[in-house]
Amino acid sequence: MNIKKNDNVMVCIGKDRGKTAKVSNVLPKIDKIVVIGLNKYKKHIKPTKANPQGGIVDVSMAIPASNVLVVCPSCTKSTRVKYRITDNSKNRICAKCNQSLEG
Repeated sequence: MNIKKNDNVMVCIGKDRGKTAKVSNVLPKIDKIVVIGLNKYKKHIKPTKANPQGGIVDVSMAIPASNVLVVCPSCTKSTRVKYRITDNSKNRICAKCNQSLEG
């Protein structure tokens, strides 16, 4: 999986198409990611001691990783990820501008 936590991504498919946000969680076993503020769904909460009133809460659900593209910090375009292998290191780079995505 070429997407990491705290990457800025743009959603390509679905109801949030075109929106950009930061990745909060990566789930590599099921090939999905959780993006802050996108793919929101309503969840009904029972009353508890911590939340005595209960109610309805918005929750960010996981998105398939194939539905998003990484946004390059240097050229600010959505791009695929390439890898540059040098002496004992493997760096992710932008496919459009060849700059590092770690910045």
